[in-house]
Amino acid sequence: MPEDMSNGYEAVAEEFMAVRSKSGLATVRRWASSLPRGGSVLDVGAGSGEPLTAALIEQGFDVSAVDASSKMVAVFQRRFPNVDVACEPAERSTFFNRTFDGILAIGLVFLLPANSQRKLIRRMAGALKPRGRLLFSAPRQVCTWDDLLTCQPSSSLGADEYCRILASSGLYSVGEHVNEGEINYYEARMKYPRRTGF
Repeated sequence: MPEDMSNGYEAVAEEFMAVRSKSGLATVRRWASSLPRGGSVLDVGAGSGEPLTAALIEQGFDVSAVDASSKMVAVFQRRFPNVDVACEPAERSTFFNRTFDGILAIGLVFLLPANSQRKLIRRMAGALKPRGRLLFSAPRQVCTWDDLLTCQPSSSLGADEYCRILASSGLYSVGEHVNEGEINYYEARMKYPRRTGF
């Protein structure tokens, strides 16, 4: 049986899409307002594209997306036929071999094992343009729990560790945000232009 790289979400894709709320939409819109007009944005763990990818497209961004659930990617492609989307796990994605003005990963990072979380954050940092911005969600406290839909384990490394990972990845913390659903978001920005040719 092939390995499920969607962290259990392929099996519950229809249920997830049916219950996906607009939670986080206002936070993402505010974050996106700090990006260059018409800039490039990568939605990591985009699901079916609702509501976040849709909002970014409405704001005029050049959006690309990644998700590991083939069922959700199929729905995404029907909704947004002109948007590049890859069906692959975030921790293994090539991110289209591009760099982006902004990358967001909402509801994803904490689904992964601790080492995979660290690697993903570093890889997302590596796919940002100079001055690029990253936004991801995870609790402030160190904790573990079972995902409500998949019953698979989730874990938060905690604010101190996430900030340490960001700093070691060449990013500095812009701040944390808590939305109406009491979900915590980390916002960070690339510290300096990367040197090339060394």
